[in-house]
Amino acid sequence: MPKPQGFRYEDRPDGTVLITHAGRRAAVLRGSRADQFRNEVATADPQLVMARWTGNYKHGNERTARNHPRNRR
Repeated sequence: MPKPQGFRYEDRPDGTVLITHAGRRAAVLRGSRADQFRNEVATADPQLVMARWTGNYKHGNERTARNHPRNRR
């Protein structure tokens, strides 16, 4: 499975974390959720962590899409 790309996060002075994807806001984390995100992004691959936190991760149809005739090579 290809690694998600295009996610960025901004740690703001007011304690919130803004996650964007392709320049558009994907999530805003505040309080304990922001702290938990910061700890996790420091120890794992940031792109995968941001994809999971925004809900844009493993929809369950990857195998179906890969086997579709249009996607076979």
